[in-house]
Amino acid sequence: MTTVLVTGGAGYFGNVLVQKLSARGYEVRIFDINKPERTSPAVDVVQGDIRDLSGVTRACRGVDIVFHNVAQVPLAKDKDLFWSVNRDGTRNMLAACLAQNVRKVVYTSSSAVYGIPQSNPVTEETEPAPLEDYGRAKLAGEALCWEYAQSGLDVSIIRPRTILGNGRLGIFQILFEWIYCGINVPVLDDGNNRYQFIHADDLAEACILAGNRTGANAFNFGAISFGTMREALEHLCLYAGTGSRVKSLPSWLVVPAMNIFSRLGLSPLGPYHSLMYGRPMYFDVSKAARELAWSPQYSSNAMFVESYAWYVKHRTEVLEQSHQASLHKSVVKMGCLKVLQKFL
Repeated sequence: MTTVLVTGGAGYFGNVLVQKLSARGYEVRIFDINKPERTSPAVDVVQGDIRDLSGVTRACRGVDIVFHNVAQVPLAKDKDLFWSVNRDGTRNMLAACLAQNVRKVVYTSSSAVYGIPQSNPVTEETEPAPLEDYGRAKLAGEALCWEYAQSGLDVSIIRPRTILGNGRLGIFQILFEWIYCGINVPVLDDGNNRYQFIHADDLAEACILAGNRTGANAFNFGAISFGTMREALEHLCLYAGTGSRVKSLPSWLVVPAMNIFSRLGLSPLGPYHSLMYGRPMYFDVSKAARELAWSPQYSSNAMFVESYAWYVKHRTEVLEQSHQASLHKSVVKMGCLKVLQKFL
């Protein structure tokens, strides 16, 4: 039986991956600073901080594959945590894996490492150029992966587009709540920027496939069927049937304002969100299809509808829940976005 360690297994995507691995018959261990809300008794839970090398090393003992998902996400808006967790924590994980003779490491990076791409689609050959600290710290984690690969550690780097799926909250909870209440939702300018997402189930499948492939490598992952930001939101509004509509706002006015509000701590959005919301961003996933035989099952429209339907079904318990440690599983305070509603 293959023993795997999922760092960040109590987080949103980590939990999805744990469930997929358990269903496949893997012996699963979680390493996370937080305790999972619920998990199978067969899953071994180790609580610890990724910044503690000794704790990470103990968690890696007897492990065949490590899926490294611990990260401070853009919503955290904490520069120091981006570097101490996303870079330094990754260094600890890689050092522990090398010391414990782990067979394979799968590092979940981010599309933020590409910043604003000069052209689309983005491929694995596109030069990374992050423009904010979250993306820079994730790219630093990638650099460490390549460094350890030179020392004999087998590492695959996974770069996903924006993740959706059942239970995905964070900034999507604000979007879903507005549509549920019939409030109009914004796009920047005409909203015709092509924007790609990925379903958590498709990403979990990608990680598992990469975990069974030998050789250091990097792969980009995203939906094959997707359109513009306006098309995705209009399709969701039509499905919801609440009267919510998509409305254009000028990027020249909104983006600088959101950046100011973010720096003042008055907005839930981080720099990466305002940077990319109105811009095109999508991956060429042919390398993953060719080398991993990976094929995503969800279109952007399908994942938005499923994610929204889950939110509507669980809305009462979501709004009543106490704050979750995972920001992607939490209700986010709207802050200055309440003011934005007046322009919609």
